[in-house]
Amino acid sequence: MSNPLPVEITLHRKSRLLEIAFDDGAHFELPCEYLRVHSPSAEVIGHHNKTPTLQVGKENVNIVDIQQVGTYAIKIFFDDKHKSGLYTWHYLYDLGTHHEEYWADYLQRLKEAGHTHRDIAR
Repeated sequence: MSNPLPVEITLHRKSRLLEIAFDDGAHFELPCEYLRVHSPSAEVIGHHNKTPTLQVGKENVNIVDIQQVGTYAIKIFFDDKHKSGLYTWHYLYDLGTHHEEYWADYLQRLKEAGHTHRDIAR
């Protein structure tokens, strides 16, 4: 199946996880912080092909609402007031599939920029 579709999306507010099950059997638990720092919004990825903005201080961010957009995406509302960018099914699947790789890259970029994070070995 080339375009897996979600069959279940569950927000676990206490543990700050978004759990997503896809129709191909894939299952991901994505931390709210991970989703926030990888937002597909122009604010995060950069306006008009400009440099992406490194998101810092998002360790305790949570999701306050999720709205489905058509049959292809969700819009996530975070408690830091961020709400732009649409998380398409394809993008969520990609974030789940490459979670470890993308997270390690984010932590490395934080470290290189001189920021601390609880997940960075001191």
